Amino acid sequence: MLLKTQEKGAIATKVDRAIAQTHIEQYAEENKSVDPKNFYFRALSDATETILRYAFFLADLKKTHSKKEYKQVLSQYGFLGEEKKYLKVAAAFEKFSPDNLAPIEPATIFQLAQNSNKYQPVLDQLLDLAEISQTAVRELIKQHRTPKQPKPQKPSIWRRTKNGARYCQIPPIHEVDERTGTTLQKMIDEEGLLPQQIVAEAIALRLAYQQGRIKFVE
Repeated sequence: MLLKTQEKGAIATKVDRAIAQTHIEQYAEENKSVDPKNFYFRALSDATETILRYAFFLADLKKTHSKKEYKQVLSQYGFLGEEKKYLKVAAAFEKFSPDNLAPIEPATIFQLAQNSNKYQPVLDQLLDLAEISQTAVRELIKQHRTPKQPKPQKPSIWRRTKNGARYCQIPPIHEVDERTGTTLQKMIDEEGLLPQQIVAEAIALRLAYQQGRIKFVE
């Protein structure tokens, strides 16, 4: 019985695909004279409008059905877990009608919806536009962006190990005469000390000089 059910399902799927393909071919045949540019831009507008209508449908479904029923419907159509981004679209554009926003391409719709708090001024300004267009929306987004402040170039010698411990790492020292490097290497070779020890002693001496505990003698 299970095998027969699976066979029926496979046959139904093939039939559905054949019907869909026939519709596509029929539509293409009927619209041969249509300018391809007009066709595709119109198709994009239709996609945006469909997304918005679907988002509003989901939001209404969630309000009018119990949580269990709502999830059952989503699961039935294989959309459980995919609905959140559409609910954000419905919340962001609840004051608009889908046909008003059709000129906006889908990615921009999702961009505004996913960051509705950030783009709330943009959404508010859209309500005041006499005619909404993709160009107008992009301009509003551009105006809303705050210029990034350049971060001060403050060098840091601190690094972290994988377990979170902090350690000091002195950046490379570039000198034409290589005096610091050659002097440090000579001390390492002659005294048998680690470079960390020598650097620590040098810093301790400089700190003592700054604090007045030692003085240069001519």
